[in-house]
Amino acid sequence: MQDEILLTPCRESPAEDTDSFASPNEEKWDFVLVSDIHEMGSEKEIKRKKFLDELSKKGFTIKKIEDTKLFYGVRAPPHIFWKYQRLLTNPNSRQQNSSAYQDVPMTTRIRVVHFILQNTVTSDLEKLHDLMKKKVFEAAFPLHKKEEIREILKKKWARWRVLFKEQPIEQIRCYFGEKVALYFAWLGWYTYLLIFAAVAGLATVAAGATVFSSSQVSKEICNANNTIMCPLCDQNCSFWLLSDTCTYAKVTHMIDNEATVVFAMFMAIWATVFLELWKRERANVVTSWDLYGWDEEEEELALQLINNSQHEPRLYQHSYLRSTIVLILALLMIMVLIGIAHALVIYRAMAVAVFTQSDTSLLSQHADIVAVLTGAVLHYLTIVVMTKVNWKVALFLCDLEKPRTSTQHENSFTMKIFLFQFFTHFSSLIYVAFFLGRVNGHPGHYVRIAGHWRLEECHPSGCITDLFIQMAVIMVLKQTISNIMEYLIPLISHQLRKKKKHPQRRSLMLGEEEEAEDPCKRQWLNNYELNEVNVFSLFNEYLEIVIQYSFTTIFVAAFPLAPLLALVNNVIEIHMDAIKMMRLRRRMVPRKAKDIGIWLQVLEAIGILAVIGNGLVIAITSDFIPVQVYKYMYSPCTRENHTNMDCSTGYINNSLSVFHIQDFEPHTKVLPVFKGEQIKECRYRDYRNADDYTYTVQFWHIFAARLAFLILFEHVALCVKLIAAWYIPDVPQRVKNKILTEKHNHLREELRKMSLSPASPWGPFPQERVLCNPLHHGSNLTSRNPPKTAATTPTRLQLRPAVSMDAAPRENAAVISAWKTGGSSLAPKPCDTCWPELSNSLPQVQVEVEQREGGTASPSQGLAPGDWGSGRAGNAVPSHHSPPHNIHTLLCLQSGVSPCQDVGNAASAAR
Repeated sequence: MQDEILLTPCRESPAEDTDSFASPNEEKWDFVLVSDIHEMGSEKEIKRKKFLDELSKKGFTIKKIEDTKLFYGVRAPPHIFWKYQRLLTNPNSRQQNSSAYQDVPMTTRIRVVHFILQNTVTSDLEKLHDLMKKKVFEAAFPLHKKEEIREILKKKWARWRVLFKEQPIEQIRCYFGEKVALYFAWLGWYTYLLIFAAVAGLATVAAGATVFSSSQVSKEICNANNTIMCPLCDQNCSFWLLSDTCTYAKVTHMIDNEATVVFAMFMAIWATVFLELWKRERANVVTSWDLYGWDEEEEELALQLINNSQHEPRLYQHSYLRSTIVLILALLMIMVLIGIAHALVIYRAMAVAVFTQSDTSLLSQHADIVAVLTGAVLHYLTIVVMTKVNWKVALFLCDLEKPRTSTQHENSFTMKIFLFQFFTHFSSLIYVAFFLGRVNGHPGHYVRIAGHWRLEECHPSGCITDLFIQMAVIMVLKQTISNIMEYLIPLISHQLRKKKKHPQRRSLMLGEEEEAEDPCKRQWLNNYELNEVNVFSLFNEYLEIVIQYSFTTIFVAAFPLAPLLALVNNVIEIHMDAIKMMRLRRRMVPRKAKDIGIWLQVLEAIGILAVIGNGLVIAITSDFIPVQVYKYMYSPCTRENHTNMDCSTGYINNSLSVFHIQDFEPHTKVLPVFKGEQIKECRYRDYRNADDYTYTVQFWHIFAARLAFLILFEHVALCVKLIAAWYIPDVPQRVKNKILTEKHNHLREELRKMSLSPASPWGPFPQERVLCNPLHHGSNLTSRNPPKTAATTPTRLQLRPAVSMDAAPRENAAVISAWKTGGSSLAPKPCDTCWPELSNSLPQVQVEVEQREGGTASPSQGLAPGDWGSGRAGNAVPSHHSPPHNIHTLLCLQSGVSPCQDVGNAASAAR
């Protein structure tokens, strides 16, 4: 069953509805609304009819098709797009004809219609959003159509075969709009520059691999067969040998070496260069799209007026009470997220104690590594769960703020969700990086959770490997599992929707002909079977990549392979998103944009955090500073000249303190016998005295060196970032020059139009005359008084057609607003007609006023405006010409706009 409701005058093949890429008989619809089949007279059916009636009042054409659902095709009237062009197109380039709407791109049509649909209000003060919440309508979406541009995108973008080819950004823009195109342009640029970061990360790991077995620190750990370490738990744990962790030490020093410092500095500079180069790339892109000076607020106001000419703008407001409430609630949410990180710390402490006492040798011998791995997996699960919670909380806080526009709402939501997601992802990493092994106390005086479980300790070779494992697990799990789910869930959902059985066609009676199916029906059903999209579909993609960017930059010193993982992920992500958008999801509503919005500010903040984070990782987490202090202050090289000795020799023994086992806490039960020997003392990682367990002088030396390095590193890195930002202009010179030239040409064109204007908008200027192009080039363009002559009297009028403004300068028209001759004035005033007999045939007429010397009228007499029509001008014809500088030109345009009423009368008199 199908029905068509024509809400605008019916036209045969309307020009505005033709599609050059579609078949001639195909109807073109801007949007499709989907509704369940409700009972006649039901509340939902009445609300649906009211909404459709409101659309009909605005001139929309609506077509109804009934299947398992009710489908309503919506087509906007042409005058809406004509208004849009008139309001928002550059006045100099507007087409002054009623068919300008024919040039409106499909993306603009969809955007305008979507705005009107979302802001149409029924008599019950309900919008489409409210009706969809009440299940009056189920869906509203634009259509994927068989267009040439769509086929190009499917062939050159949305397929795996073109994995390493350049993206067709211009085609993406023409189909999905500027906002989506800018996202893929930014993602492609980020992925391209990740190549350099990935190469640097691989070089860092390769440099560490060269010292995998040759590092002096690793050698000392592997050879420490007599170094007995203190137990890792309090109950029935035995002592252990330092050499048992030889492999762990080698892996640690493969990551933690001098190359890591250089790589951290490189990544700080890379983050700045990436953003600066992206700003230049964005300027090039939006300039080519003619959007550099586009104003989003102006467009929204224009759309509101197109939808409702009586619309009043919502004014800016700020409530300190609301802001305070939002701030308090946001801080409470952040405290909850930090509390979850503390819960993960408690789990790790308990896991180490449980695994150490396990009967399984694998668990007991590698309890700390197993605790780190399981803690990382648990951390990933909390990220998955808390992401959904963060989303709802951020939306609630945004609604509480009541932003004025959709852009403000999106910006506010972006800041909140990123802040919550940042703490969700990085709270546990911050603990591992900066607190693990530094707040746990020492043997005989451990810091305990609930007075029972003691906190973890760092490995004797450092804590950076723990951070490496944590980041590797989270990045690998998040990127692989997230990508698989992102692709499989829409694919499976789409297949399930397609397999839903449609009602079987009824059997035809003998002689009965089959009713032809509407060609729109299959197209609308196919689009309906695709997965739903919403305003957050693109936002989710941005958020995912920005969080990845945080992992790639903030703690990259501890995980140099992060850029490589991000590069591989992004290459897959680009084409996976393309396939989802083109084949598995409904068409997104195109949106205009001239940049990536507030995400750029977020990226700049991450760049600053990257400098601070990497500086802290090297200064605190890494063993780089303690090793350097030992080399230059405590090593054998400082006492005597050892040219053939590695100055880090003896570092491990120097970094371990001595603990007497009789000083254990009373409730600690350890096995005093280890390998048949009675143990009286053990070693632990710290810089403490053996008698009273206070910090040694070396600890304070290392502390001062860490602080000095942190300050130096951050200041140098930030200075380099500032220099890089200054050195690389945000906008290329080519773009600046193009904009400058356009502004100059626009002003010249306005000036030309002013010179052609017959009337000044400021009214007469009795004391001033303005000559845009006087016939005598020696004359001043502006002067307070005319040149004095023996007799200065208008004596003769000559009429001739005006020439083009592009002609020779001597022939160019000039405008004289007014000027005084002696004590009298010739003040132009608007007239209804200016030579009606000539204005019908000539677009403009020049009136050449020749002022002669020796006339019968003296300067004191002058001519009043009324004298021009009285014949007095004809009595004042002299016998010889005046000098050229007294010749001026008056321009009269078509009737109704000329200030030359009196001059027109004078023309008649002259004839």
